Amino acid sequence: MAIHASQQHESAVRRLRWPRARSRADDDAMVAELYRQYRAPLMAYVLRLTAGDRQLAEDVVQEAMIRAWRQADRLDLTEPSLMPWLATVARRIVIDDKRRKSARPAETGDDMLDRVPAGDMTDQVLRKMVVTQALRTLSPSHREVLAETILRDRTVNEAAEVLGIPVGTVKSRVFYALKALRLVLAERGVSV
Repeated sequence: MAIHASQQHESAVRRLRWPRARSRADDDAMVAELYRQYRAPLMAYVLRLTAGDRQLAEDVVQEAMIRAWRQADRLDLTEPSLMPWLATVARRIVIDDKRRKSARPAETGDDMLDRVPAGDMTDQVLRKMVVTQALRTLSPSHREVLAETILRDRTVNEAAEVLGIPVGTVKSRVFYALKALRLVLAERGVSV
């Protein structure tokens, strides 16, 4: 019986002996042998780690096999089994996955967006349109003086200098322009 167990171990070691300079055929054989020997026991172990999540378990087993393939030249093939190494790798993959999921905020659906209050700017837009149209009804000199004093935020003296007219004229035009603007806006139902 002891001879039979050592022969099995030697056979497994021989099957998993991978050359340093590997060909595609060697890689295919290596992956096939890893899956043949370790897929079922590793899958059973990982299913327990993942609380029965079969899809996650399959992903973990596949990743563990890929890591074994990548590390083939570093693995100790004199050991009776690669299962302890594969189990450790799989456990770490599961732990890393849990950490990654807990570090990321929970995803929410679009339902939350439907309930987010949005500011209604309709009144502001309509008011702006009405005021713009009302300004167009004023004479060019009245629009010009309002643009300088109100829109460009200049003093009466600065506006007079820019427009090249006396300060008294600017004051008079601002007074009559605002009076005309209020009248037009009142006609359109806008209170000022």
